Amino acid sequence: MEINKQSDVLGVVPTEDITEGRMVLLTSHPGHGDDLTGRPTDIPGVKLPETEAEANRARYVLTWKVDRREPPIVNWPSYNYALRQTFDRDTNAPITGKTIYLTYPGYQESVTIPSGTNSLALGGGTYTIPSGQFVYSGAMQVPGTRLSVANTGDDGAASAGMLKVQEGNEEYVAVVERFDTSAFSLTFRTERP
Repeated sequence: MEINKQSDVLGVVPTEDITEGRMVLLTSHPGHGDDLTGRPTDIPGVKLPETEAEANRARYVLTWKVDRREPPIVNWPSYNYALRQTFDRDTNAPITGKTIYLTYPGYQESVTIPSGTNSLALGGGTYTIPSGQFVYSGAMQVPGTRLSVANTGDDGAASAGMLKVQEGNEEYVAVVERFDTSAFSLTFRTERP
């Protein structure tokens, strides 16, 4: 996802796994009681819309938090001194069931932001999302086309949070600025929430 212009930035915590570039709505942070993991429980949560009413309120684009470390960035997995049955722990190598990124995931496109990860919700700006992150229609190639947000109930879980051409009683949340046919990417503008 490209951020071309922005005016509002909120620190948020996704309450579910959400792919970068999806439209989300604010919700309460699930909280974890006495959270000793360092996750802030005082910032809002975000989620994908489940109904048309929620889709009409989904006015923020979700992205990774800004990483100010100098590249190359290598996030090594953490261990409690138990690589191969040492001390009193179970074997935990080789690593299974985890994705290890050799570069920061926010530098890549369409990477899923795990639930509970500090993130940014962007509103009121111009953004470019890659192919596969919107419900394509030929009308999207026309600048000025109004876009609404897909929801789980009407469009399925795989499409929730994606932009689509406005139809029926859906409120529009974005407007097409341009469509790049060579990269098949969509540039859209949102208003301030």
